[in-house]
Amino acid sequence: MNKVYSSAKEALDGVLKDDITIAAGGFGLCGIPELLLQAIKESGAKGLTFASNNAGIDDFGIGILLQTKQVKKMISSYVGENAEFMRQYLSGELELEFTPQGTLAERLRAGGSGIPGFYTKTGVGTMIAEGKDHKEFNGQTYIMEEGIFADLAVVKAWKADETGNAIFRKTARNFNPPAAMSGKVCVMEVEEIVPVGTLDPDHIHLPGIYVHRVIQGEHENRIEHRTVQEA
Repeated sequence: MNKVYSSAKEALDGVLKDDITIAAGGFGLCGIPELLLQAIKESGAKGLTFASNNAGIDDFGIGILLQTKQVKKMISSYVGENAEFMRQYLSGELELEFTPQGTLAERLRAGGSGIPGFYTKTGVGTMIAEGKDHKEFNGQTYIMEEGIFADLAVVKAWKADETGNAIFRKTARNFNPPAAMSGKVCVMEVEEIVPVGTLDPDHIHLPGIYVHRVIQGEHENRIEHRTVQEA
């Protein structure tokens, strides 16, 4: 089966719809599937729920979809760098399910592994625990978190072969692998596609079995905060 597509728009054809849940890789501005997010914006799909650590910034990452009001709900850990995100949440225009970073990563991984739920101590005694099942193990209280089973995953890798075996470069190996695992369909953008057999099996971070469609494209290396020393 050919997994390589010529563009982000083509790769999303038939799998992107209104009112679906999308797991998106990235941390801050690192490892963001920018080409796929731009294609989602241009598609006009709306009522979307995104499971992602954060929403980028106002004009980059998921932030571009907040500007066009295509996002209905965010399942995320951090909102501080996106003014439009905060504005929509505080005004009641955007649903938000706060999830600690480690819990979010495990919810994505669990969904990709077919695990419907798990218990964790993280969030016990806080607003995170409200309405969730509590259980004691060895005298300690835990809360149950549900795995995330996304309709679609959009992720970004450094390099992949034609079957989707992927390598993520440095910090971009963050939420991308678990996000990819959690999607019923995973579309991945990469900087370089190489022939099958080129990659050392011991260096592969995400097996191609989790990846359904791959595109190659040019990417922008954004810096979230530039701090320089005055001369």
